Amino acid sequence: MAKRLFDLFVACCALLLLSPLLLGIALAIKLDSPGPVFFRQVRVGRGGREFRIHKFRTMVVNDEARSAQITVGADPRITHVGAWLRRTKCDELAQLIDVLQGTMSLVGPRPEVPRYVALYPEALKRQVLAVRPGITDVASIEFRDENTLLAKATDPERVYVETVLPAKLALQAHYVNHRTMWLDLKLIGRTLAVLQKR
Repeated sequence: MAKRLFDLFVACCALLLLSPLLLGIALAIKLDSPGPVFFRQVRVGRGGREFRIHKFRTMVVNDEARSAQITVGADPRITHVGAWLRRTKCDELAQLIDVLQGTMSLVGPRPEVPRYVALYPEALKRQVLAVRPGITDVASIEFRDENTLLAKATDPERVYVETVLPAKLALQAHYVNHRTMWLDLKLIGRTLAVLQKR
C-alpha cells in the first residue's frame, strides 16, 4: 500500500511539474512526422496480465507499427525528435500515465513483450511477474546502452535472447526478493544520476 501511495504521489507531482516539457515533446513529435503522439505496445504486467504501455512515439508511424521488437543502433525508422527522446530516455516519461492507471510502478522489473516473456524459465516468470513492472529498475540502469551493444552483434536478437535477457532476469529476480522502499529510492536516484549524464 505504501509503495502504491508513493507511486501515485510522485507520478501526480511529476506530471504537473513536467507538463510544459511533456506538452513540448508532444508538439515536437507532431511537427516532426505525421502520426499519433503516443506509441502503444502490448507488454506483460503483474500476474501475467497484458496491458498497453505508453511511450512517446520515436519512429515513423507505419514502420513502428510493424517493427521488430528490439531496436538496434541507428535504426533508420527513428525520427529526428525520436533520436533525442531515446537518447535522453524522455520517451519513457509517458509511462507516468501507466503508473497512475496502476499497470506500472515507478520502480520494478521492466515490462517485456509477450514474445520474450514466453521464453522466461517458469520459476523466474512467476517471480518477476509477481510485482508491478516499473519505469526503471536495476536491469535498465545496467543495460542502459543495450541498443549500442546489440548493434555490434551479427545476430542482435540471438544475443538479446541468449545473453541480455537472462542477465536482466537475474537482476530483476534479485530486486523482487530484496525490494524495499529504501531500495526503490536508491534506484530512482541512480536513474536520475544516469539521465543527467546524457
